[in-house]
Amino acid sequence: MKRVLSQRHEIHLNSATNPKPSAVLVPIFIKDNEYHILLTKRTENVRDHKGQISFPGGSCHKNDHTRLDTALRETAEEIGLQADAIEVIGKLDDVLTVVSNYMVSPFVAFIPYPYDFKLQEFEVQELVEVPIQALIHRECMCQKMDIIPLKENPGLHYHYGDRVIWGATARILEQFLGIYARAMADRARQAA
Repeated sequence: MKRVLSQRHEIHLNSATNPKPSAVLVPIFIKDNEYHILLTKRTENVRDHKGQISFPGGSCHKNDHTRLDTALRETAEEIGLQADAIEVIGKLDDVLTVVSNYMVSPFVAFIPYPYDFKLQEFEVQELVEVPIQALIHRECMCQKMDIIPLKENPGLHYHYGDRVIWGATARILEQFLGIYARAMADRARQAA
């Protein structure tokens, strides 16, 4: 996966809306000999994206030198996963949020598991562990119209159990799953 990520050309978005810079971590881990992705369920206390399934991350602060610094800081603050336990393996294309106007920079990383996560209770209600194979199956993905203030917006949705992953998180997930599929295909070719 690291090789596939390093060989891709990142797409940079331009926006006339002057979006707020932010970053997230796309944490990958192995559980029961299977790759999983770690997401969070946001609380109803937060200002933006209440109750949504998301990646750990948030807004850039002036003390963050890079977007990666933001992703690592926010991950430590939200779920207690420290930077020295994280192996960043690449970056995905930036994604613009539709309503809240954030430009999100996603970074893919391997994380240890199990880990003594410590949730920031004001922001994070719970952790959501999803096997990547479950997300690859087409029956868990659908196109749906999101009703957002003053307009309808076609959007991608992933369903896992009673969880619905949508919005910028779904668009980031779609990018990641495409890269994951290419990496697994390369691995299978090399093994043959």
